[in-house]
This record gives sequence, structure tokens and C-alpha cells, in this order.
Amino acid sequence: MSRRKRAVKRVVEGDFKFNDKVVQKFVNKLMYDGKKSTSERIFYKSLDIIHEKTEDDGFKVFKQAIENVKPVLEVKARRIGGSNYQVPAEVRSDRRLYLAIRWIIGYARSRKEKSMEENLAFEIMDAANNKGSSVKKKEDTFRMAEANKVFAHFRW
Repeated sequence: MSRRKRAVKRVVEGDFKFNDKVVQKFVNKLMYDGKKSTSERIFYKSLDIIHEKTEDDGFKVFKQAIENVKPVLEVKARRIGGSNYQVPAEVRSDRRLYLAIRWIIGYARSRKEKSMEENLAFEIMDAANNKGSSVKKKEDTFRMAEANKVFAHFRW
């Protein structure tokens, strides 16, 4: 661990369409090779696809998907007396958001649909309906934390 000053947290401004910080963080995480306009196009096109398929506001569906994927508990490896234990710990709010964004984008990329816009749209719709790979990842993480509850006294 560094003995220097803590890193300053950068403030993310909202995106140009919804003026929402979560959307901006999502677009930044979606970005490859600094091509922000491409990632914005993919994101907004996927919201349009969601609007066409569900007749619901794409932004609301996106917010619901993020809320459904945010994990509550996770396990952290802790070395005690020569053994590694998986210790359950609560997830900080900023990490919860980051994990949800990372899981949705990761599973959208691994889908085999026609385009990234469709992959992202279908993954967001699945997450909003409490099904799909990203919600399964959240449940698996929670289940692992529950299974290792006996090591909770090792929490630091």
C-alpha cells in the first residue's frame, strides 16, 4: 500500500442527452481506444432498440437494469495463518455501481446477436426483468458470500 497521498477522485459530468452521471460512466466503460462517440452511438442506439421492443422509456429500463444488477455482498480473499479464506464483505456504493456496469457490458459483449447495439439492448432488457447473465452473476456472488458466512469473523 502506498504511503503517499490518496488519489483524487475525478468528478464525472453527466452525458449530453440525459445529464446523468451513471450514463456517462457506462459510456466511458463501454469505450474502446478512446472512441467515445462510437460508444455513445452504441449506447443511445441500444436505448432506442429497448424503446421499440418494450414500448417503455429506454432510460427507465436502463436505470432498473442497473439497480437489479448491483451486488450487496461479495467475497474477498484474506490470508490468515497460512490459509486463504473467502471472507464475505458488504460492497461500497461506488463499487456496486462499477460492478453492475462492468457485468452488463461484459455479458453484452459475450452475446452472439447481430450487433453490439442489439447485444447491449437485450442484456439491459434481461437485467431489467431480473434474468440474464449479469443478474445470474450477481446471484452467484451473493450465494458465494452466503456460503462463506462462517468466515465473517475474519472481516477487517
